[in-house]
Amino acid sequence: SLPSVAPGDRGGRGLMNPKFQQLEERYAQAQHRLADPAIQGTAEYNALAREFKRLEPAAAKAAELRRVEADIEKSQPLLQSNEADLRALVEEELTTLRARETVLNRELEEFLLPRDPQDERDVIVEIRAGTGGDEAALFAGDLYRMYTRYAADHGLAVEPYSSSPTGLGGYKEIIFGLRGLGAYGRFKNESGVHRVQRVPATEASGRVHTSTATVAVLPEADDVDIQINPADLRIDVYRASGAGGQHVNKTESAVRITHLPTGVVVACQDERSQMKNRAKAFSMLRTKLYQAQQERLDAQRRDLRRSQVGSGERTEKIRTYNFPQDRVTDHRLNQNFHNLPRILEGGLDDMFQALADAEKAQKLAALEAPQ
Repeated sequence: SLPSVAPGDRGGRGLMNPKFQQLEERYAQAQHRLADPAIQGTAEYNALAREFKRLEPAAAKAAELRRVEADIEKSQPLLQSNEADLRALVEEELTTLRARETVLNRELEEFLLPRDPQDERDVIVEIRAGTGGDEAALFAGDLYRMYTRYAADHGLAVEPYSSSPTGLGGYKEIIFGLRGLGAYGRFKNESGVHRVQRVPATEASGRVHTSTATVAVLPEADDVDIQINPADLRIDVYRASGAGGQHVNKTESAVRITHLPTGVVVACQDERSQMKNRAKAFSMLRTKLYQAQQERLDAQRRDLRRSQVGSGERTEKIRTYNFPQDRVTDHRLNQNFHNLPRILEGGLDDMFQALADAEKAQKLAALEAPQ
């Protein structure tokens, strides 16, 4: 287990950046506060749990940095030894220790960057076919498989919510959840218009068509984030149906919920149980209302807050998937990524890392800019 560091306990050579001490202190405070039974099940508890999980590796790195600095300090007198072999060994060890010290300082500095408090949340992803008819629906299906394969490779659980499949294997719309630490942080930059350029399987003349699909990534709301008055809801149940109107069951298991004050409508039909569909629909409703609340807050401070790569507007074209040239272009980065089949199989690591690096660079530049 990681140590709870008392404020002001610097240890080692006392060289640690005071801001790293503050990370340790925040970790210790979160650890202490989470043990208070009075906050169990509250929004404060959920926020602290996310903060604790995020700071856990920082506390471990800070503890290692203290040990490295202490070892460097202990080795210094040995450089004065009369024994050449001993001095050579000490110098070699110091080279290794100082390299590790540099790495730890750099890694800890990343924890000081301003962070989106929603990064650790689960997400709900909505993919909708845009312009391009059947080809756009097939592309929406490609994006769904790309995201779910990436999620499976990175330990995120996929939870289907609702879908409108087409006869050719695509989707007019598909909505699903991704659950696991940092899901929103990984996927938040996927919101926007995705464009595909390829020859459709149904195209006899071999002409390249351009189609689009839109992706919305919403941080999932906790139960305590949004309070919903049951009197504000209209709940309808109906029979779930599959592609072409074929009934997938004979009971009214599908659930549609309308939030009357805002007009927000959500529906879920993927489960056979009405109770499970109702629970998922409530989760979607909370998330949509939470998102609307966040967007209202963001609108008030949009000029002060540009932490994401790009503007995040859903109407913005963010990426083009060019099949003839085996290339994916991320327009926010102005960068190309090759091996399109591997990318569509979930090989998004390079792209996601480039987006994270760009976001980090923006935050560092903001920190260093004169106030």
